[in-house]
Amino acid sequence: MNQEKFIEVLAKEGFPESIIVEKEPHGYIDQHAHTYEAKALVLSGQIDIAIDRNRAIYLAGDVFHLQANQIHSESYGSKGVKYLVGRKELG
Repeated sequence: MNQEKFIEVLAKEGFPESIIVEKEPHGYIDQHAHTYEAKALVLSGQIDIAIDRNRAIYLAGDVFHLQANQIHSESYGSKGVKYLVGRKELG
């Protein structure tokens, strides 16, 4: 999916303005959760997300979606990751 189409999808689904996030190569964030729902388009690099015992790998062009308060861990590939994300607060 391209960036323009993704921004259209976010708007249709009620996500407010999106932001670009960049994470360092080989970074890792242990189990945590966010107070908001997040939907993101990977622009470059790689992010691995583990939920429970299920791990998914996302590369450029892939979209990942996390529900609010969903416990997960994240790790980033050898080039880090850059993604465009919409965040929707609960309520």
